[in-house]
Amino acid sequence: MATVYESIENEKISSLVFPKSDVLCRNEAILQRLSELKMALTFGNLDYFKIKIYFEDNQSKKVVEAKVCGVTKNRVILTQGIGIPINRIYRTFKFYN
Repeated sequence: MATVYESIENEKISSLVFPKSDVLCRNEAILQRLSELKMALTFGNLDYFKIKIYFEDNQSKKVVEAKVCGVTKNRVILTQGIGIPINRIYRTFKFYN
């Protein structure tokens, strides 16, 4: 059975509550996530791609379509300065505008 992610708008992310725990357990998956986030930042800076970010807050799994403007040690920064904790992200997926 496929996992269902609730679609959410960028603007609503700032009102979400994020637990401190990581959604990923395997080191390989964590390294893959970091690689995908670096690629997402590159695509966002080129302004060619929006990225689907699959993540989880304290209530449910969600997905947002956005351009990545920055990646810090702990957060992914989207347009309008909205951030998602990296440890709450499952994966990203790029697609053309």
